[in-house]
Amino acid sequence: MQRKFISTKKILLLRKLYQMNFTRTITQKNRAVIKRFLTELSLDDLNKIPEGFSNNIIWNIAHILVTQQLLVYRLSGLPTYVSEEMILKYKNKTKPEGNVTQAEVNEITTLMDSLLLQLEKDLEAKIFKTFNEYTISTGIVLNSVEEAIEFNNVHEGIHFGYILALKKAL
Repeated sequence: MQRKFISTKKILLLRKLYQMNFTRTITQKNRAVIKRFLTELSLDDLNKIPEGFSNNIIWNIAHILVTQQLLVYRLSGLPTYVSEEMILKYKNKTKPEGNVTQAEVNEITTLMDSLLLQLEKDLEAKIFKTFNEYTISTGIVLNSVEEAIEFNNVHEGIHFGYILALKKAL
């Protein structure tokens, strides 16, 4: 009986698919945990900036949504699924300018899931054709949408840590 060998190209493709599935699972699990803060905390707690901090829980949650859109879509030359107003309010190097309303919290809560579902659809549709190389603050260069998605999990993990610290300080 003759053995059939899988080509190196096919092995690399299978590894990439596995890695992307694992990355998606991490993203989904992190978002589910972070989303609970939106339903379990009061509007006052979401908006509160504890002493020694420069932002609040709701800013961190909205910031992760905006950052994912900028890393994945804007760096791919595609339009984002969040408004420019939201981007300007929650992008890097911003801070809360006032309290968010319950309506804004509701929108952010919806976006926690809808943006991931949209990303899944867009990945399946293979709309990501180009990517503008981007160097993050640590000097690491993102060269593809896949790398941007993987780095986004690191970024969301950092902000999850901030959210836990903020919750503890309430």
